[in-house]
Amino acid sequence: MPITPANGQTAGLSAASAPAAAESIMLELVDEDGTTIGTAEKLAAHQPPGQLHRAFSVFLFDEKGRLLLQRRALAKYHSPGVWSNTCCGHPYPGETPFAAAARRTAEELGLAPALLAEAGTVRYNHPDPASGLVEQEFNHLFVGVVRAEPAPDPAEIGEIAFVTAKELAERHAREPFSAWFMTVLDAARPAVRELTGPSAGW
Repeated sequence: MPITPANGQTAGLSAASAPAAAESIMLELVDEDGTTIGTAEKLAAHQPPGQLHRAFSVFLFDEKGRLLLQRRALAKYHSPGVWSNTCCGHPYPGETPFAAAARRTAEELGLAPALLAEAGTVRYNHPDPASGLVEQEFNHLFVGVVRAEPAPDPAEIGEIAFVTAKELAERHAREPFSAWFMTVLDAARPAVRELTGPSAGW
């Protein structure tokens, strides 16, 4: 799949145009090649059967090669209380995926990655049985390194954990994870292995 450039430049977006929490959040609708074709309100885009939209997923690792997981806050309307990757979300219309990934990592975890690199894209369709919503996403993947201590926003994150590949497998077998988690992790694995090295076991 083609990868939209993630150069950190945010075209057409200023602090004044970024949506406030109380306002409707708009997403970029895309075609199967990841080309922007319009916009839609966030909740409307997730109503069945879902509208294909741009998203991103971040996987951050510490210097021991452990993945930083987050448990989504119970107050979230979509997939509350489940474990998922370090950070995920949607760029604002006109915002690059790289800029969005850096922005949301700071907003949710209170830190800036020491390294953040593109890791490809993946397209999927994942219904969420609990909420009835549908994830129709063209997802831009990022891997990176974290050295700062996370300071999670409790409105977004209920809990965090650093896990090895073995610990993740054990946790995944016994605890609920987001519907998209394994899809995005498997798609990012080549970049994860390159980042963490063979001894980390990813």
